[in-house]
Amino acid sequence: MNHDQTAPGATSSGGGLSQAKPPLLGDRRAALEFLLDNLVWLMLIVVLAVFSIFIPQFFQIGIFANIVEQSTFVGVMAIGLAIVIIAGNMDLSVESVAALTAMVTGMLFCARGIGLGIVLTPEWLVIPVSLGIALLVGATIGVINGLLVVRLKMNAFIVTLASYIWVRGLVVAISGGRSAQDLAPSLRVMGIETILFIPLIAWLAIGCYVLFTFVMAKTPFGRHVTMIGGNAVATFRAGIKVDRLVLITFMVAGAIAGVAGWLLAIRTSGATANLGVGMLFNAFAAVVIGGVSLKGGIGRLPGVYAGVLLLSSIHTAINLMGLPAHYTQMILGALVLAAVLIDTLKLQIRQKLA
Repeated sequence: MNHDQTAPGATSSGGGLSQAKPPLLGDRRAALEFLLDNLVWLMLIVVLAVFSIFIPQFFQIGIFANIVEQSTFVGVMAIGLAIVIIAGNMDLSVESVAALTAMVTGMLFCARGIGLGIVLTPEWLVIPVSLGIALLVGATIGVINGLLVVRLKMNAFIVTLASYIWVRGLVVAISGGRSAQDLAPSLRVMGIETILFIPLIAWLAIGCYVLFTFVMAKTPFGRHVTMIGGNAVATFRAGIKVDRLVLITFMVAGAIAGVAGWLLAIRTSGATANLGVGMLFNAFAAVVIGGVSLKGGIGRLPGVYAGVLLLSSIHTAINLMGLPAHYTQMILGALVLAAVLIDTLKLQIRQKLA
């Protein structure tokens, strides 16, 4: 009897410890992985808390709404950029593509300046038509970039850098350096409408993040794009059409940049030849800070949005404190360097956990 009672106890004691250890390690690993994946959200919470404590006028609904609104254009642009980088490539043309679609929207649907003042009946048709044109223009530039990279095997960095230059030149060429003002009323209303204190265009940006987060996390396209960024050769050997998917990522990046330009034209009720200058660097910084690895294969879009909000919060705080604008650039540069360092450390930690 004693032997029968002791043996199970010993087995339970010894075996239980050996069986309980892996789940415990698994829980710790899962917790560490979660922390690594959501580090940017923790940074955002800390930064907002610190600003709210030390800047008296910061903790206001209007300020937070302004932060979200400022994040709209860079945030949408960063979606396409992030997808291309996750696939193991680079797209430097998104800023110029956004400027081109903003100018095309302004030229077609503005009533003053170089605007043609096109009127559609019923009037609300201008919204889907202008959006469709913006998507088409952006996707066309993206396809050109993608074909040069996929078919001619040209370096994506050089191809999209060239596009960054020639597309911006195209904006100046078609506009003659002039501006378009007084956008169609239906579009102007979108630029000033708010829902729950948040501008409608900001809700559209959030909707884009929800949509593409689902696409990247829950669809074969998203999973395959991530696989390509991790190991393109192994992905090809698995029977996945790598070149076609890479081409699609560039097309998607161009189309999303087109949406960013469309929203920018709506917010400014027109377009100028230099609209959006400098947005690329903010989008790139947000992508890196948001946890997208420049090596490809790693990254989540919610983290990118947190990165955009973080940058917008810092910019707003600096304005409220009345500090010169160059402080924003200095902090931005430091954050990018810190993000690259953190990315390197995360890869080392994950290798140890594997």
